[in-house]
Amino acid sequence: MIAPVSSPALAGKPAILQKLGTARQQSAALRQLLSLLLTFLSSLLIVIAVEWVARGELTDIPAYLLSPSQPAFTTVGIVMLLMLLLDALFGRAHQSLLVVAPLVLIPAFLSNQKQHYLSDPFYPSDFLFARQIMELMPVMVRERPWTAVALAFGIIVSIAALALLWRYAWRHAARLSRKARVMRLSVCLPLAALFVSQMDATQYSFIREKLRIIPIVWDQKENYSYNGFILAFSLNLPMADVKVPAGYGQNAMDAIPARNYGYLPGPRQKPDVIMLMSESFWDSTRLPNLTFTPDPMPTIRAAQSGHVFSPEFGGMTANVEFEALTGFSNAFLPYGSIPYQQYVRKPIPSLATFFRGQGYAARALHPFSGWFWNRNEVYKAFGFEEFHTEDTMPPMEKRGIFASDDSLMKEIMREGDEMDRPFFFFAVTLQGHGPYEPNRYAENTVGIKGDLTDADRDALATYAQGIRESDQSLKMLMDWASRRDRETIIVLWGDHLPPLGSVYPNTGYMPEQVASRKAPLDVMKREHETPLVIWSSKKGVRKDVGTISPSQLPYHILKTAGYEHPFYTGFLGRVQKKYNIVDRYQLATRDNRTFPDWSRNEQDLDPMVRDYRYLQHDVMFGRKYGLDRFFPSHAWLVNQGSYSAARHM
Repeated sequence: MIAPVSSPALAGKPAILQKLGTARQQSAALRQLLSLLLTFLSSLLIVIAVEWVARGELTDIPAYLLSPSQPAFTTVGIVMLLMLLLDALFGRAHQSLLVVAPLVLIPAFLSNQKQHYLSDPFYPSDFLFARQIMELMPVMVRERPWTAVALAFGIIVSIAALALLWRYAWRHAARLSRKARVMRLSVCLPLAALFVSQMDATQYSFIREKLRIIPIVWDQKENYSYNGFILAFSLNLPMADVKVPAGYGQNAMDAIPARNYGYLPGPRQKPDVIMLMSESFWDSTRLPNLTFTPDPMPTIRAAQSGHVFSPEFGGMTANVEFEALTGFSNAFLPYGSIPYQQYVRKPIPSLATFFRGQGYAARALHPFSGWFWNRNEVYKAFGFEEFHTEDTMPPMEKRGIFASDDSLMKEIMREGDEMDRPFFFFAVTLQGHGPYEPNRYAENTVGIKGDLTDADRDALATYAQGIRESDQSLKMLMDWASRRDRETIIVLWGDHLPPLGSVYPNTGYMPEQVASRKAPLDVMKREHETPLVIWSSKKGVRKDVGTISPSQLPYHILKTAGYEHPFYTGFLGRVQKKYNIVDRYQLATRDNRTFPDWSRNEQDLDPMVRDYRYLQHDVMFGRKYGLDRFFPSHAWLVNQGSYSAARHM
């Protein structure tokens, strides 16, 4: 029942007029309430329809809608908010339905079709690859001709129907008063701005957590399944804005000097190369006021070449891996983006394609599922011939729930012994992954002295034991390599500092539980450096590398192996002579001069950094003007049709 509404304007008037006026006011309030209810129901139906279309079935939708842990009704609220905003702008109640429904249903349909053909959902960044989307159309027409005909007919009918409905609704929909429009805008605009501010998936958000929105960036299929299509798509929006660098074009690319290394013979005897990205590997003895007995990492300390400056902290392993394998930099990509998820959709030059061009076998190994971080597809795009996962490798000894480094090293040695030609192996370890629960190991053999809480001591003891076992595993691999006739180069580094939580602030190592994103260089190094080993079974340790970005690893690997290359040693060689750190927030030179916020003004950009950005954009998003000159082996493999996809063996 609507409560009586009184108005000063009715005071002093006859009772009958007061009753009529009150009835009109009550009727207006009831109409507003019914209008809001209708908008809510429309939003709910839109969300159900979107999920039905995107998933291709109804069976999962009741669980999605009714689960208290999933953000279905957050999505309904967001759609309702958008509809109210658009109604206020149009000045017509429910006119927005004709905009919002197609706006979300069409991408949902594209996502359904993309999953059918490519197994991945639809990302905002897919608009950057419109050509590839169009290339799907002939495939669909061949395989499902009647579906294609129905789709074409449906598009024509839908456009005509929308035009007629829009015209009808504009003429007959209830007009909103100026007061109603202002009220909707004043409420909805701040709420919309608040929602947009919470969509940065790389930052923790209390509000987002309470709304049950969880960015599952490492597994986009689960991201879309858990959050629903609309929210998952929104979480990926910040990554879609890849701008063309000012001045990019064929003339700019032709002006970049490239020394012709593509046809040099290389070393007389080709060395085997093993790259090991060690999960969360870090020197815990850096923590102040603590003593570790014995040293958890004596092998790595003796063979240490320098440090890697990780662009990440505690996670986002794939971004470090992207730089190390390609020589490209996350600094030139939108903040929060994950190239493995958003941008690697086609063959991209990598160390795998370089070594394959030299006659090597190129193989990736990781004792976890291949779908994680989209590695199945990425390794195909990078040109690896084979990718061995936990599903295809022999059963591995575990440390807690993760495969031990010792078992992975033994698998690398086994596969290496079976090779009859030079090989390039890239492996990602898993043992060091957090959380660092007590009792992961039967015995912690590293003693820790110092003032620590019980929880911090337990976590640190587990972590230090893992480091010691990883160090011992590397020694086993180096001993094996030393006994081989062929030179073997081993490169190991940590992808980022471990997520040790309160250990960092409680020991005074850094003020927060997570590393800084912007700080003076000495602070950034302390919070982002991980150990780096570049070692040859014939030449020993490559010394004095210093602190480098992961993108400079290809340069040092190829120089150690005795190869030259237009990009990896030529262009990156020029870059590393000046800049050892290329980070999103600052450049750092080898003599520790820094250039904070260097990317804000493209007009003042160092020509070398500008050319670096041009090259990366050209290969990943552009016209590939420089592909033949800078990546001859990759271009040759693609042109010869030898660019085979990674096999899962």
